Amino acid sequence: MVAVLAACHPDIGVSSQTHLKRSLSLPLLTFYGLGSIIGAGIYVLIGEVVGKAGMHAPLAFLLAAVIAGFTAFSYAELASRLPFSAGEALYVDTAFQRRWLSAATGWTVVGIGLVSSATIAHGFVGYLRVFVTLPDWLASGALILVLGSIAIWGITQSAWLALVTTLLEIGGLLFVLAVSSGSLGTLPQRLPELLPSLDGQHWVGIFLGAFLAFYAYIGFEDMVNVAEEVKDAPRMLPQAILIALVASTLLYVSVSLVAVLSVPAEELAASSAPLTTVLATHDPQASRHIGLISMLAVINGALVQIIMVSRVLYGMANKGLAPRWLAAVHPRTRTPLKATLLATGAIMALTLWLPLVTLAQITSLLTLLIFTAINLALIRIKRRNQPVGRVSYPLWVPIAGTLLSLIFIALQALSLT
Repeated sequence: MVAVLAACHPDIGVSSQTHLKRSLSLPLLTFYGLGSIIGAGIYVLIGEVVGKAGMHAPLAFLLAAVIAGFTAFSYAELASRLPFSAGEALYVDTAFQRRWLSAATGWTVVGIGLVSSATIAHGFVGYLRVFVTLPDWLASGALILVLGSIAIWGITQSAWLALVTTLLEIGGLLFVLAVSSGSLGTLPQRLPELLPSLDGQHWVGIFLGAFLAFYAYIGFEDMVNVAEEVKDAPRMLPQAILIALVASTLLYVSVSLVAVLSVPAEELAASSAPLTTVLATHDPQASRHIGLISMLAVINGALVQIIMVSRVLYGMANKGLAPRWLAAVHPRTRTPLKATLLATGAIMALTLWLPLVTLAQITSLLTLLIFTAINLALIRIKRRNQPVGRVSYPLWVPIAGTLLSLIFIALQALSLT
């Protein structure tokens, strides 16, 4: 009970602490989430998804959206009931009141953010090669240092930067759709290639592709970790989560469709800058434009992840689940300075250590474990009906989210044996 009380009142036990600033509106929050989802996904991993699912990549993205969707509803309800930082750790703590489980959840979320940011940094290097060739360690290292500095600067400044770059990201995907729209003329005759047969081999590839595509939807859960910086969190968080997920799904399925209709699957899978490869088949000059937008998209995704990790560390420190020095907030910038510095250093180490696909697979697996825990936590909280929030969904929603997450984990484990 002490842990729950501390979670609901982060200032308890941390005297004379400077608190986070509530400055995020619904549009800023929504674009913050969209920036994390879009930047971390379609720009970086579409080629890898096509490598697994082939022409069925759009179906893989749609399947991943369904799996993520049930959990998104669970996050929306929990964010309404418990609008505080360190969301996942708080939700699990409120439901099960097991300190070790809350700590494990929080640190797993931190791990997801760190590994995800390292994945995104690899994607940045791939698109940078369109313009200039630098050593991978130099390009990714410089990127992470700059983004860490921006995250320290302030949440409002970071959110506005996320807004601007997210608009560019969405514009870039719409640009891809516009330039590649001619490929849709071949859709009627190529439709049989897009529809999988009942052959098990096709579905194995689709599920493996969906497991990687699932990474592209990671980001909506980051939004709950800036809850203490949202003006009306119980109302705005659920709305922003669902808007961001629906919008990203429509873009993902559309872009993956024109991609597989434009470029042979083998060529797309081998590309380190897949959307540039798609546009090069239609307009070589346009491919350079999307290369620049892609770099901005990747940068935005990494920035959001750094902010998320630092806020989780801050929230955990306030509840005694992490060292107390991580709860320190800089009096001028009103950001968790030490937590942000720690996150930046850890991301840099992972970027230099592990390759892209390995990082994406680790992120997806850890996220599915967290999603399972979050859905189970909501089931427990709903049965008690405490605390009460502004949003409530039927009990079968978190039950379905739990089952789908477990099935996806099992399928991935079987594919690795």
